[in-house]
Amino acid sequence: MSLILNIDTSSENASICVARDGAGIVLLENADQKDHAAWIHPAIAKSMKQANCTLNDLKAIAVTAGPGSYTGLRVGMSTAKGLCYALNIPLVTENTLRVMALATKQTFNDLYQQKDTLFCPMLDARRMEVFTALFNTDLEEVMPSSAIVLDEDSFLDHLAKCKIIFSGNGSKKMQQLVKDPRAIFAQIHHSAEQLSFLSNKKFVIQQFDDIAYAEPLYLKEFYTVSKK
Repeated sequence: MSLILNIDTSSENASICVARDGAGIVLLENADQKDHAAWIHPAIAKSMKQANCTLNDLKAIAVTAGPGSYTGLRVGMSTAKGLCYALNIPLVTENTLRVMALATKQTFNDLYQQKDTLFCPMLDARRMEVFTALFNTDLEEVMPSSAIVLDEDSFLDHLAKCKIIFSGNGSKKMQQLVKDPRAIFAQIHHSAEQLSFLSNKKFVIQQFDDIAYAEPLYLKEFYTVSKK
């Protein structure tokens, strides 16, 4: 039996989920992106109390590794690694975009189980750039996670062959560019509850990350304006 603390601070909405065997017991969320660092540790303590367990009962810690907010990814990764070190338990990391794709799949489960449907989560990366990937209905990557600048030709080859469900805050940019009826746009809410399902699958097969070397998936370099 696996009791896993799942942490997602990769986007505007942060969340933690205490889950047993992939099923959420307690889910807490924070919508203030600037407050993720201050919120995370009190929220973990609160979630443990609500789940009627202690940190010592945990079998693993899972965290979304990215892509996403640079600061948010560091908050989540450092928290997860610190707890793993202190508790001597394994670390599980998961791609933020796969977590988002699972949320889309769960929302459209009754309508889009056909093999000709792809899920395309998108995170806003400023201007016309997004962090994105393509997943099939088995949540396998058809196009690897990348940072791309959207234009009228983006995803045309895939849309010629199948439906694509675009989601996430970056999908609004894509919606301005494409009018193909096979392009479906949806605002899907994801959280650490979806991470719970994915992290449990990795826990069962002992697919753990090296705590010392695990790092966020930024996809592109952090940019700042230098002061002269």
